[in-house]
Amino acid sequence: MEQKQYPFYLKSTVILFGIILCIYSLLNLRDILVPIAFAIIIAILLNPLFNKLVSFKIPRVIAIFLSLLMAILVFGGILYFLSSQIANFSDTLPTLNEKFKQVLKELQNWLQSNFGLTIEKQIQLIKEAINNSKSLIGSTLNTALGTLGILFLLPVYIFMFLFYKPLIVNFLYEVFAEENSKRVGQILTQTKSAIQSYMIGLLIEAFVVAALNSTALLILGVKYAILLGVIGAILNMLPYIGGIIAIALPILMATVTKDGYSTQIGIVIAYVVIQFIDNNILVPRIVSSKVQINALVSILVVLLGGALWGVPGMFLSIPTVAVLKIIFDRVDGLKPWGKLLGDEVPTKHMGQVWGLRRRKSSGFGKVVEKVVENK
Repeated sequence: MEQKQYPFYLKSTVILFGIILCIYSLLNLRDILVPIAFAIIIAILLNPLFNKLVSFKIPRVIAIFLSLLMAILVFGGILYFLSSQIANFSDTLPTLNEKFKQVLKELQNWLQSNFGLTIEKQIQLIKEAINNSKSLIGSTLNTALGTLGILFLLPVYIFMFLFYKPLIVNFLYEVFAEENSKRVGQILTQTKSAIQSYMIGLLIEAFVVAALNSTALLILGVKYAILLGVIGAILNMLPYIGGIIAIALPILMATVTKDGYSTQIGIVIAYVVIQFIDNNILVPRIVSSKVQINALVSILVVLLGGALWGVPGMFLSIPTVAVLKIIFDRVDGLKPWGKLLGDEVPTKHMGQVWGLRRRKSSGFGKVVEKVVENK
């Protein structure tokens, strides 16, 4: 039976409508989908530990609780370290506040003398900016409250995913035809491997970058170097965007606590060197061993993830695209999309290949073309 061929404009309209519906659903269901997405990633990360505990004849429920306990202890240790550093930072807030007022006054005088902006006009512009940012502050508070909700829901979701893992895997096998079972198994195995290698590589990268940042800031004599170095490493997890944001914090701290601009120049040079090491040594060898997404797609999906789900969307964007690439590479009709997401750049595009083939059809081919033209 011949399949009915629909016109291009009808197919493109249906595809566009499907994309719009998908984006609308993702945007409106983010409070439900974000904790589920993080729970799936963490459950995949804890799965080797869970399997190891089960292999020691430990009951499944106890093995899940022990795996969750290990994850909570690691996460709690990181939070304790950051909170202790922030507590030390808060002790000197009054001194920093006075220094910041002095720097702000010097900046106001500089703007008035060089650009003709009176101090009253500058205060008016600042008030307008504060009024315009009220919605941003509100959304930030909502994000913080949503994060607290995620922290309470995550253990429940992780427990459920680990406990019902056989049920979910069997469903994924049974929902497809039997002849596709081998391909489904490959997709599941490689998806698990890609997420595990990406997240573990990301944590290793963050640890190395935090050590490099803190060392550089300690050498330059910047206050709270360890805290700023760790925050910079966490922000650096946001591909191509977090590194730009992270450099502003130590520069601001150096501006408030030190005279002159030599420290700020040193911070810029140090962070440029660290970013070079990160992008050319750490990321290719540690993070990108399984997740081979090109830079253009990485930037676009991080921005789109931020627009849809905020900061959590930025963190989830790269693993999501990595899973999509694994699926695209194994579905015949979607292989071009998988190549588009990857970082392998062909030496010749298809137009050049087809042009070469046409040029080779000389001789008899030209005679045929002339006969066809005469007819």
